[in-house]
Amino acid sequence: MLNIQIPVSVLNLAPIRQGQDTKEAIDSMVELAKATEEMGYTRYWIAEHHNTSTLVSSATSILIKHTLEHTKSIRVGSGGIMLPNHSPLVVAEQFGTMATLYPNRLDLGLGRAPGTDMTTASALRRSKNDSVYTFPDDVNALLTYFGPKEEQGFVKAYPGVETNIPIYILGSSTDSAKLAAKLGLPYAFASHFAPRYMEEAISIYRSQFQPSQYLDKPYMIVCLNVIAADSDEEAQFELTTMQQFFLNVVRGTGTPLSPPVSNMDEIWNVHEKEMAQSMMSGTLLGSKDSVRKQLTSFQQKYNVNEIMAVTYMFDPNKQKRSYEIFKEIVDHQ
Repeated sequence: MLNIQIPVSVLNLAPIRQGQDTKEAIDSMVELAKATEEMGYTRYWIAEHHNTSTLVSSATSILIKHTLEHTKSIRVGSGGIMLPNHSPLVVAEQFGTMATLYPNRLDLGLGRAPGTDMTTASALRRSKNDSVYTFPDDVNALLTYFGPKEEQGFVKAYPGVETNIPIYILGSSTDSAKLAAKLGLPYAFASHFAPRYMEEAISIYRSQFQPSQYLDKPYMIVCLNVIAADSDEEAQFELTTMQQFFLNVVRGTGTPLSPPVSNMDEIWNVHEKEMAQSMMSGTLLGSKDSVRKQLTSFQQKYNVNEIMAVTYMFDPNKQKRSYEIFKEIVDHQ
């Protein structure tokens, strides 16, 4: 039987649940970090989204600092920092400061998308030029800022120099796979909302990978939705919270994370269902046995180095239970 005992991690978009205010959503984010740290998860990444009333993950580095402060050992990082929105020097100074306060616990995942709509992106952007195209240069700038003293230019990040914060390239397309391979960096693919190019991206990353001072062989992380429960029926019911979340994305509406419902077909139409389900096809769903079989099948095909789980569930205790079941699967196959 294929070994599925691989590191597992958490991605949190920090959603606001129905009935919660912003502070309560941040508290829930911290509670989940503490719980998954206790379970032995490897890392806890927080996303970056802007102008989205149902998510509190806009000031990602502040949330990372807050999470580091309330945990002891789990690695905390960005899934990701969207570089077109930020000056690499400012990112280096912020992360360099956090790495100084919390040594060997910080990851920097970098994305080239803005994490929002184009009007908001233009309000965020540091220049009127399209900084999406400067992404490779910006990544290289960050690698330099965190590197040895003798490799610095005139402008340096203090703190930042010699912190060697691990950088991960994030992606939902094949472009990012090529860049991660060329730079010899670990690569994390966003299959939790954009599964379409996953297979191609994994293949490109592995075939084009060039060993570097950071990594001698490819390190592939795939982000998947995971809804695990004590029975398949319970998981199917809990899944409707995530289905409503993706329906929200399809409709562009601002509904908070909602309780499960008995019949989604009363809520979405055929076209909306099709669009939402195409985004959700990267999902492990069901009881412990069902999820184990799905994960084994996934690993037989892709054999990735790490799975990062996103779990949209309305009841925080059921969400924690889902992470607990998933960890039990990889620990005791």
